[in-house]
Formats: sequence, C-alpha cells, structure tokens
Amino acid sequence: MDTGLDNFILLTDSYKVTHYPQYPEGTTEVYSYFESRGGEWSETCFFGLQYILKRYFVGKVVTKKKIDQAEKYFQKHLPSFPFNRKGWEYILEKHDGKLPLLIKSVPEGASVPVKNVLLTVKNTDPECFWLTNYVETLLVQVWFPMTVCTNSREQKKIIKRFLRETGDENLLAFKLHDFGFRGVSSVESAGLGGASHLVNFLGTDTMAALVIADEYYGEECAGYSIPASEHSTITSWGADKEVDAMRNMLKTYPTGLVACVSDSFNIYDACSNKWGGELKQMVLARDGTLVVRPDSGDPASVVLKCHELLGEAFGFKTNAKGYKVLDPHVRIIQGDGINIVTLEEILNTLKENKWSADNIAFGSGGALLQKLNRDTQKCAFKCSSITVKGVDRVVYKDPVTDPGKVSKKGKLSLLFDQGKWKTVEGENVDGDQLVEVFRNGELVLDQKFVDIKKRAD
Repeated sequence: MDTGLDNFILLTDSYKVTHYPQYPEGTTEVYSYFESRGGEWSETCFFGLQYILKRYFVGKVVTKKKIDQAEKYFQKHLPSFPFNRKGWEYILEKHDGKLPLLIKSVPEGASVPVKNVLLTVKNTDPECFWLTNYVETLLVQVWFPMTVCTNSREQKKIIKRFLRETGDENLLAFKLHDFGFRGVSSVESAGLGGASHLVNFLGTDTMAALVIADEYYGEECAGYSIPASEHSTITSWGADKEVDAMRNMLKTYPTGLVACVSDSFNIYDACSNKWGGELKQMVLARDGTLVVRPDSGDPASVVLKCHELLGEAFGFKTNAKGYKVLDPHVRIIQGDGINIVTLEEILNTLKENKWSADNIAFGSGGALLQKLNRDTQKCAFKCSSITVKGVDRVVYKDPVTDPGKVSKKGKLSLLFDQGKWKTVEGENVDGDQLVEVFRNGELVLDQKFVDIKKRAD
C-alpha cells in the first residue's frame, strides 16, 4: 500500500515547509552539518545513514502525484501559508525528481569522539538552497542507529574487559544477545536498531535486523540464534510437570546449544534438583550445552546463586587466571533487567566471587534498542555556511543561555592524525575523512556490513 508515509515531501517537520522564503535574498547555497555535542559516552560509533539514504533519498523521490498529495495535506494543515509547489515542480522537471544534494559522512563503523562533524549536506542546484535543511528531519534520525550501536559497543568494551581478566576473550561475539524486537516502537526501529547491535555482536532474536543488514548492507546473515523455550512452553505443562517440560527440551534438542527459561516457579530448585538432579545425566550426556535462563529477581544476586548451585551440581574447573568455569555442558544467560549498568554489576559480582565471565551471556531488550533518545548523545544538525549573491558567509549560533549549544562555523572537514580526530574549518581539506555518500539522487558509496564491523571493532 502506497501511503503518505512513502511521500518524501511529507517526511519533514511542518515548520520547514514555511522556510523557503525566510533565507536572505540571493541565497544560492545552504551548507549544514550533523554532530554529537556530548552525552553519555565520549565517542559515538557512526552507523545507519546508508539505510536512511537507500530507503528515503535514492532515486526519483519527487513525482507529480506526490506533489499533489503533499499540497493537499499542507493546504489543510497550514492554510495560511502557500505550499512550495514551484520548488518541488522544479526538482521534478529539472532533476527528474531526484534530490540535488551532496551528502558526505564519516565511514560507517568509525568511532569518533563527540563534538566532531559526522556528516555534511549542501544543495548542488542554486535554486534548491531551501532543500538542505528541509531534509534535516530524516537525516537526524541517524541518531537512533548510531546511539544503539554506541550503546552496544560500550557494553562490548565492558564484557571484553571481564573476559580478559577472568576468562577467554574469544567468546566475546555471542556474549550480548538482542532480545529487543517486542520492546521497540516499530518494526523499522527493531530492524535498524537490531542491525546496529550486530555491528558489535553476532547474537540476536530480532529477525528484522537480519533483513536490514542483508537488504541495505549486503550481509547475507549478520546474526545467529539457538533453540530456546519461553514461559508458555514450560508453564503449559503445569507446575508439577515442569521437570517433564525440561526433559522434553533435552530430548527435542539432543545436540548443540539449547536455552531454557527456568524461573517459572523456583529457579534455585531448577538448578539444584531438576537440571542438577533428576536431569543431570541427560544434561551431561548431551553433545552440547544447556543454557539455563533465570528471568526474575535481583539480577546480580540471582545470577551468582545460580552459578553456585550449578557449580555444586555439575562441577567446575579453575582456569589459568584463577576463576571458576562451569562444566561445559551448562552455562547461564541473564535476559531480565539487563542494561549497561546491571551488566557490569553482574560481572563484578561474579568476579568478586571468583567466577569467570566465560560462564554467562546476556540478553537485552528495551535497554539495548529503546531506552535511548536524541539527547543521549546530544545529536544536532546545524547550518554553518551560506552563500548569498556569490559570497560565502559563516553561520553559527551562540546562545547566552547555553554555551553547550554553540555551533560550528563554516564548511568543515574531519581529520584523523596520529590517532586523534579533529574537526577543522574548510571543505575538502587534505586528509579529510568525510567521504561522499550521496549526490543528486544517487548513492555514491555502498558500504558493506563486513567492513563496517571491522571499523567498529
């Protein structure tokens, strides 16, 4: 179904429709940039712009039908202001409905300290100076994938540190699993946010993420999962037959990894007397690993006690670093209440009690993909240069009420020298790391997921 949500002209903030006559007379070029002005983390891992460009910008996005549709909406929505039909018809007739814009960005997967330029936009046709900031609304939505990607990457750093100190760093790729599909606001959010997480890890249950990584970034299979139970498949057997439900899991999946939620009634009884008692020999006889999933209570204390109980039941070895590693037939995944804070608390608790991080993986949902906003990394898009009657002018804001919102001046380049990033004034300065990704309706650079992952690592 082709709706107004597929009409590029309508995908903007209402007030931007009124901006075309507000620029100085004689304006022929507007140049703007996007950055993270600060926030929760000191650097951002840039990702997701290519999806936005392919989904909304590439090709003939302006047609007569869409102009008519947009005019109908805006005449009712802004009845006192004339819709810029002439401007959109010009793009249709002169550019065959393709957007006369030039967009440059840092390569996706690059981690750049805050307060640096991440992308720039300018019009390529002097008649379309008003278009540069018209597209701000869509372009700024890159805040979401890049913030999810950064959040995931920061958790990766934490897990890696604990693995380095207590276990095996080679296990890192599957240590944080995306449980977030149901916890986000839309299918698009699930796909784009989930793909952002897969820049850093290989575990996901968010199928939409695989579609985005494949169709927009050329990665045939960006993530993996395993057979697992949910509460309904266990509790439907009844409390008195929980052990039968567990036995069924072991019979149904006789090899490989299998995860089973085990807190439906008594997680401690499940660890000691069911998995570690009645079903112990079945678990040990499997050619694979049972992953026990607690799913309620205080995460750190519950996870620690599960380690202790499973250790008593199945045994453990002490590794070369002096930390306990459970029998390889059993592991734990904590998927309740996981965020960047609780994840580190759990790992700290385990380390203090001499348990290796090898034993545990984490599942995260809303905190991974949803509990973030544009201000998490203080993302902003600002005009920094304008050309009026052939003369370039520096443009900036410097509000007396908030020095943190001072914007950059002029046209910009991003340099990387001796391991440090630096934004400098001037376009296309030698060594500029901003690369052209979009020009006049065409994607100039098609970045592959495998290369993005390498940059982010």
